[in-house]
Amino acid sequence: MTTNPPMTLAARTTASLATVHKALTDPAELREWLAEFAEVELPHRYEFWGRHTPEGDAPHQRLLHVDDRSLRVQWLLDGEQTTVEIRLTPDDDGTVITLSQSHFDFQDALTGKSIRGVLQTYWSLALANLVDHAEGRQLTPKIDFTNPQLRAEWEIAATPADIFASVTDSETVSHWFGFPIGIEPWLGGRFAMGGLDNDPSPAKYVAFEPDRKLSLDWGDTGVNTWELEGSEGRTRITMVQSGFTGNPPYPAWGGILAGISQLRRLHEVQPFRPIWTQPQPA
Repeated sequence: MTTNPPMTLAARTTASLATVHKALTDPAELREWLAEFAEVELPHRYEFWGRHTPEGDAPHQRLLHVDDRSLRVQWLLDGEQTTVEIRLTPDDDGTVITLSQSHFDFQDALTGKSIRGVLQTYWSLALANLVDHAEGRQLTPKIDFTNPQLRAEWEIAATPADIFASVTDSETVSHWFGFPIGIEPWLGGRFAMGGLDNDPSPAKYVAFEPDRKLSLDWGDTGVNTWELEGSEGRTRITMVQSGFTGNPPYPAWGGILAGISQLRRLHEVQPFRPIWTQPQPA
């Protein structure tokens, strides 16, 4: 049994606690922002499954507890009974959503040894979509765990030039992504997680066409390519990750998609404020 502390995330939304609680417990709403299939009969049943869920061939959850401000579910993943807990805390601007899940090991995200390696980025994307759903905003594409092809399309209410600038400037990307990023914005330049002086294996630009196309080579996890097409002040972005070795890099893919939700907020919600915050005490 793992001795790692639970993986914990916290996000804020301007939506009320009642609105977020309904999104968490109404099966029709769960099928919008979380899973392909969901069935809920409180206080006895809480299940979600389908192609957007790790090991989603069938429901593997059991409801342990639910009240007006919390939800706790047991979830069998790769042979381990993990526990997911979600707590809702009202604050001055809306609601803070705090989620924790047991049996997560970051090494599994790097090695692909267990499907549980996807949990941190899976829930980052899910919480971002929960926030947008509760606020009545467009959702970010979900991961399809049944498809080895990693492809997503979405629109942002901004021009290609504005979007290109906001994904190639170190300070701007660090702001909306919520983590230090070092960028050399030219063909052959580096894209370094943690900064140019701290990443021993940075990605490199293998395509750099201003306002049109970007490709980053991440080595074993493949080449990530963005193509931008603008019309009437909006931009449609097509993203593909190809050339990876071994299993599809779903953990990395989930992290990129979670970041996209914040890129859209940067351009569409003013003043921009990242949704991520410090976990609330129990």
